[in-house]
Amino acid sequence: MLEIRDLTVSYGLVRALKGVSLQVRQGEVVTLIGANGAGKSTLLNAISGIIRCLDGSILVSGRETRGKRADEIVKMGVSQVVEGRAILTRMTVQENLEMGAFLRSDSRSISADMESVFQRFPVLKERRRALALTLSGGEQQMLAIGRALMSRPRLLMMDEPSLGLAPMLVTKIFRIIEELSHEGLTILLVEQNAKKALKIAHRAYVIETGRIVREGPGRALLNDKNVQEAYLGGVS
Repeated sequence: MLEIRDLTVSYGLVRALKGVSLQVRQGEVVTLIGANGAGKSTLLNAISGIIRCLDGSILVSGRETRGKRADEIVKMGVSQVVEGRAILTRMTVQENLEMGAFLRSDSRSISADMESVFQRFPVLKERRRALALTLSGGEQQMLAIGRALMSRPRLLMMDEPSLGLAPMLVTKIFRIIEELSHEGLTILLVEQNAKKALKIAHRAYVIETGRIVREGPGRALLNDKNVQEAYLGGVS
């Protein structure tokens, strides 16, 4: 589904990604963990076309996306739930969802997909006419996920979906990620809660200062002493 080859990204003189390579196979949940500033969000934004790459290759279903506009990449089946949600606060819940389908013209399917989002997140249906700024943090995260799903992605990228949420809502968000995976959606997950992320991941990568330093099955990295000490609060 996704193959990154030797990707390099710079912000001025600062090299944010230094030859990153990784793969996400169809139907997998792949987790990317690392400290703040390691390059996780930069990688997702590069895949989405939000920032430009200095060198390397990004292949989605075998097609090169490097150099394409963000909207072109969405049309190729890639959608991102960005860190901080980026909800359009002066629009209603329904209008936010409609924006997720902005590039589509199949009105019947759009309506069906919106009903599917409402079934997954009943609170959004209850508040469909409310301004997005009136939603709680958890409701806004549900809206961000729902909006991303409205583009009918084949690859969904999620950047810190549990950030700032209460423990009960964190559990709910991870349950939703697992449900989406079971439905066949391919997911690339960046998540501060490394323990929960590794538990649901088929495979995982560890990134440090712009380089991939470790990879393997999610459960294997969860039980790796070095990973535990660095990202999971010590050896358990």
